[in-house]
Amino acid sequence: MYDRVAIRVRAGKGGDGVVSFRQEKFVPFGGPDGGDGGDGGDVIVKADGSVSSLRAYERRRFYKAANGEGGKGKKKHGKKGKNLILTVPVGTVILSKTQVGGKALMADLEEAGQQVVIARGGKGGWGNARFVSATNQAPQIAQIGETGEENSVILELRLIADVGVMGYPNVGKSTLLAACSAAKPKIASYPFTTREPILGAVEVGQRSFVLAEIPGLIDGAHLGRGLGHDFLRHVGRTKILIHLVDGSSASPVEDMIQVNNELSLYDSALAQKPQLVVVNKIDLPEVRAKLAEINDAFNVVGTSPLFISAATGEGVSELMAEAMEMVSQVTVERGGGEKVVTKVFHPQPRGGGPSVYKEGDTFVVVVPELERLVAKSDVSSPEVQRQIRRQFARLGVSKALEKAGVKPGDKVRCGSLEWEW
Repeated sequence: MYDRVAIRVRAGKGGDGVVSFRQEKFVPFGGPDGGDGGDGGDVIVKADGSVSSLRAYERRRFYKAANGEGGKGKKKHGKKGKNLILTVPVGTVILSKTQVGGKALMADLEEAGQQVVIARGGKGGWGNARFVSATNQAPQIAQIGETGEENSVILELRLIADVGVMGYPNVGKSTLLAACSAAKPKIASYPFTTREPILGAVEVGQRSFVLAEIPGLIDGAHLGRGLGHDFLRHVGRTKILIHLVDGSSASPVEDMIQVNNELSLYDSALAQKPQLVVVNKIDLPEVRAKLAEINDAFNVVGTSPLFISAATGEGVSELMAEAMEMVSQVTVERGGGEKVVTKVFHPQPRGGGPSVYKEGDTFVVVVPELERLVAKSDVSSPEVQRQIRRQFARLGVSKALEKAGVKPGDKVRCGSLEWEW
């Protein structure tokens, strides 16, 4: 299973607005008719039940949505860029890499069909028809399209299962899964036989639950040793845990304690999950001979274990019945199976008011909407400069400059346009 990948995405750029005037026969005084540019396409991640892994993203790590088309004359608006939809398995968590090197949760796609926008397309620029007013009948200004958002994200698949079977390598997890479901995990006598989580459906009477065999872990798994996070990542979604212990171990109790320590060190919430502690391999004579001793040792630390033989099936049906009851109880305690609200990242609106800072003896105005206007227009034309300055009040530039302390005669710059206040 390819269950974790980092990719970079870029939304489409908005199309440019256009400066255009009607030039039709018998219409000598045609007005401005420049159309707007189309918005850029979004990058969307969508959960799809037919997708089983993230392997499709193994080789290609950069994805880009389509740009919006530019506007045209006769008030023809440009076409919106096509959205890019990236399909992922149900259970995928999307994390955004932050500037300080951390990770922020963007979305947790727990159901098929759920989706989230991880990069929004840039807005299309306005054509000159948008700037017509009572005092400006022939605007010669237009905007370029906004640049689309760019983001680095981590796609991480976390299994959705009711019960997780955990424990050290070679305690019999694969054998137990094969004994109680139709799953066919790889079974061998060496460590880390299972290198990826495996699911199986377990039927108990008229009811059933999903059982996941979680790959074995070793001491230091919370630091990434062994299969490390590949194991611990998938434990989070399970309702309960079957903690399988090897009865032939030198100290089964110590094994249980150490595994629980790894859970707690990785995430304290994992250690609080309901557990069924199960001692396996009671079919072995040496284990059978010390069952009472093992039971007493667990009782000392406040645990009452169940005893099974996954190889022969002894005690397995009773274990599954107990697990079914515990799953039902946990579901009721969580609100009768009510769905937990999906965590979705909602980005803050772009832009905001203009900002002003001083660079030497020049006041520099930062307001994206005005900068896009300047970039598209011929600022060498006095008429265009006059029309751009008319936008100051609408965009709040004049107030921002006055608040910053601008005085008559001071130099002001926005983009490539510089003038005297």
